[in-house]
Amino acid sequence: MAITWKYHAFDELSSSELYAILQLRNAVFVLEQHCVYQDADNKDDQSIHQTGWEGNSLAAYCRILPPGLSFKEASIGRVVTSPVSRGVGYGRELMERAVEFTLSYYNCRRITIGAQHYLENFYESIGFVKISDMYLEDGIPHIEMQLQAK
Repeated sequence: MAITWKYHAFDELSSSELYAILQLRNAVFVLEQHCVYQDADNKDDQSIHQTGWEGNSLAAYCRILPPGLSFKEASIGRVVTSPVSRGVGYGRELMERAVEFTLSYYNCRRITIGAQHYLENFYESIGFVKISDMYLEDGIPHIEMQLQAK
């Protein structure tokens, strides 16, 4: 099945879209990764929400944050692929589209992310480079990474 990509400001999300986003974020970050953290961090309402749908099922998601909200530069966060949709390249397509959208939408040249450390090679393959030592965020090893547009 083909995936359909959408971009919405927070107040443009329907209640069912928002519920699907929160359900996927909690299923992966809280339950699968055993991480108890405050997901509702007062950044969603200022972010653009990129969703990838397989029919009525949310297959992939991330939020695109403006400069100054999480980092000095624009950022991409809460990157997640549904467990039932993994292994077919949606994560890569999600990030490639998010990078392209972020650079264009915010008319910026740099994107900074806080990446889970085990995904360093994945993000490097998209063009990000490590810019920090490993640190713990909510008990999970992370690193900051940055992409410089060409």
